[in-house]
Amino acid sequence: MALTTEQQDEIDQLRANVQPTRRAVVPALEEVLYQAVPVLDHGFVRVIDYMGDDSAVVQAARVSYGRGTKKVTEDRGLIHYLMRHRHSTPFEMCEIKFHVKLPIFVARQWIRHRTANVNEYSARYSILDREFYIPQPAQLAAQSVSNRQGRGAVLQGAEAARVLELLKADSTQAYDHYIEMLNEAEDGTPIDANRQGLARELARMNLSLNFYTQWYWKVDLQNFMHFLSLRADAHAQYEIRVFADAMLDILRRWVPLTFEAFEQHRLHGVSLSKNAIDAVRRMLKGETVTEADSGLGKREWAELQHVLKGHD
Repeated sequence: MALTTEQQDEIDQLRANVQPTRRAVVPALEEVLYQAVPVLDHGFVRVIDYMGDDSAVVQAARVSYGRGTKKVTEDRGLIHYLMRHRHSTPFEMCEIKFHVKLPIFVARQWIRHRTANVNEYSARYSILDREFYIPQPAQLAAQSVSNRQGRGAVLQGAEAARVLELLKADSTQAYDHYIEMLNEAEDGTPIDANRQGLARELARMNLSLNFYTQWYWKVDLQNFMHFLSLRADAHAQYEIRVFADAMLDILRRWVPLTFEAFEQHRLHGVSLSKNAIDAVRRMLKGETVTEADSGLGKREWAELQHVLKGHD
C-alpha cells in the first residue's frame, strides 16, 4: 500500500497539530492516530477520531460523574461483568471513526453491518484510481465442496497462473475502457478534445468488484466489537478478516480493559444452547452421549465436539 505524497503530507500535518483538551485521551491510540495501517495490496485502515475510553464505559454503567475508580481491578471486574452478561449500552457510549480503503466486493460485505454511519467515496463526482485487488497466490483457492460460501484447496501451477493472468488482464482492460469512456484525465482535462466523454456516474458501471473504494466508517464500541467478533473469526472471508485483524490491534490500544474482556468472553468464548448444556452435564456425570441421543442437530453436535476437544 503506497500513499501519495499529498496523502502522506496531509497525515503528517494532522499528526503535528497537537491541541490541549479536557476530553479523555488514550496515549496508545494517539500514537497511531491518522496513520494508515496497510491491508491487502492497496488498502488501509486508519483512525481519524474517537470518543471515550475504558473509564467512559464504567462511568456510563454507574451513571456517575467520576472517570472510573482508583483501582483498575475494580473497573476490570465491572467491564468483564458487563461483557459476560451482555449489558451492551455502556459500551455504546464510546465511538470511533475510521478511514478505510478497501475492494468494492469487501465493502459490499462490510456494509451489511448496518449499525454504523458510512460516507463512501463517490465515483459520480470523482474518478477512481487505477487500483484493483489481485490476491496473493496463497489465497487462490477453489470452491469448497462442503461450504457454499467457503474456500477449498489452493490452486496450483498453471491453473493458478491462468487465474492471476485473467484477473490482471480483465481489471486492466476494464480501467482502460473506463478512462476511454470518460475521456477525462485525472486532472479533469479531456483526453481527446474532439469528443465528449460519458458521464462519470455511467462510466463507473464497467468497473469490476475488485477495484478499490474508500469510506469513513463511524461506529460505537458495542457494534464495533460485534463487527470484529464476526469478521475476525477464522471462518470469515480472508479479504475482510485482514481488515478486522488490523482493527483488533486498534481496539486493544483504545480500550485495553474492554479488549481483554471482549477477547475472553466473545472473541474466544462460546455460547451453548440448552440442549448442548444438558449434553455436557450428562458427560460430566460419566454418561456416554452420542449424536443420536444428544438432542442436537448434526452441525451443532460437530460444533460442540470442536469446542470440547479443542480441535483447530
